[in-house]
Amino acid sequence: MKRLHIILLITLITNSLLAQSDNYKIAINNFQSNFNADKYDSIFINFSPEMKNALPLEKANQYFKNLKNKYGKIVSKEFINYQQSTYANYKTEFETAILAVNISLDNQNKINGFFVDSYKDPNKTESKTVNALYNYPKEIADIIFSKSKDFPNNTQLSIAIIINDKTNYYGIIKVNDTIKPAENQNKVFEIGSITKVFTSTVLASLVIDKKLNLTDNINTFYPFPFKDNVELSFVNLANHTSGLPKLPKNLDLSNGTNPYKNFGEKEIETFLKDLLKLDNEPSKTYSYSNLGAGLLGYTLGLSQKSSFQNLLQKKIFNKYKMTSSFTSSHGLDNRLVKGLNQKGETVSNWDFDVLFGGGGILSTTEDLVKFANAQFNPKNKDLDLTRISTFKINESMRIGLGWHIITTKNGKDIYWHNGGTGGYSSSMAVKIDDKTVVIILANVSNVNDKIDGICFELINKN
Repeated sequence: MKRLHIILLITLITNSLLAQSDNYKIAINNFQSNFNADKYDSIFINFSPEMKNALPLEKANQYFKNLKNKYGKIVSKEFINYQQSTYANYKTEFETAILAVNISLDNQNKINGFFVDSYKDPNKTESKTVNALYNYPKEIADIIFSKSKDFPNNTQLSIAIIINDKTNYYGIIKVNDTIKPAENQNKVFEIGSITKVFTSTVLASLVIDKKLNLTDNINTFYPFPFKDNVELSFVNLANHTSGLPKLPKNLDLSNGTNPYKNFGEKEIETFLKDLLKLDNEPSKTYSYSNLGAGLLGYTLGLSQKSSFQNLLQKKIFNKYKMTSSFTSSHGLDNRLVKGLNQKGETVSNWDFDVLFGGGGILSTTEDLVKFANAQFNPKNKDLDLTRISTFKINESMRIGLGWHIITTKNGKDIYWHNGGTGGYSSSMAVKIDDKTVVIILANVSNVNDKIDGICFELINKN
């Protein structure tokens, strides 16, 4: 069955989604009722604006009609889990087949992601993958293998673990259904939304240098008023409390293989002048926004009469001697690990324009280790500033500038971010008190649940 998969996120995952919420119960019940009654227009009404743009009414009606003709009505459904903590996954019994129906909701409880796929029982493992990680410590090898054995061939994971100033690398590659060690710590991967930590670090650096204040509004750096005179501050963009939607309304999602490439200065100005509408009141609600982080980076460049990429190079890459971190995949040749989808097919790298600050960096675990070790140096006041809590998300999670701060059962803080693009997944966690870090870069998309699982198992064992 051809898969309809609307990509709306670069990726951030929180650990707050543990069970089916009431909002998802309502959404899936309404979907079943409308689907069985052929009320496809009613399903469309519950789409988010971004989803409506990506899947217009006529195409949506045809898609649901074809689904109904092929598989019949929905007989029953059962909530299974959250895929990448973004889509609620339902084991759905149609009249002629059992399929997985996946739904994602935005902050207004509108459907902003939907796809139907074959159902795979998460409790059944039929993997024939061979574990050849004999040279790695058994406990570490078992953790890595258990969560990566079902990844496609040609998968690579580049893993770095720092404990008390000592760094160990555990690279793997899957070839011919065998997971083998690989020395890939100097290989380049897209790091996705971990970029947001770097974007916020550039902001912190400018604040330390007294070039900006966190509470300054970004509006002064634009030669036009924002729609409805909305004001946006630097700190609200950095901690996802700006009220901005996840993505700009005028982002063209038809290019699913490279969705951010053609969103440039003209498009961001059009959005700010004519289309800007907040989902929430600023400073009141945490709502993860790729748009907000991208806008932050772009505005930082404007504030210093530079491109954000040049600021990033000067303020971070040069300062911490990160010579293998890049702002474009072009020209990297064999150093670049090609990105894959979950079927193991090679996919296009993503190119960013003005929204680069939301997810555009490419790097290696060796370079990210340099950035991680710098977190332990109290002389780096900019890094200290990014780790100061600015907003409480829930009882177990706060956010600083970019970093999400997770409080463990023993009361220690983990500073964490993850990322995902069209062909890559990543996760990075730092314990300042214990001087412990885990960094994972993977060349497979949409596997953040497993990559984060490896990351947290490894950091919590130390």
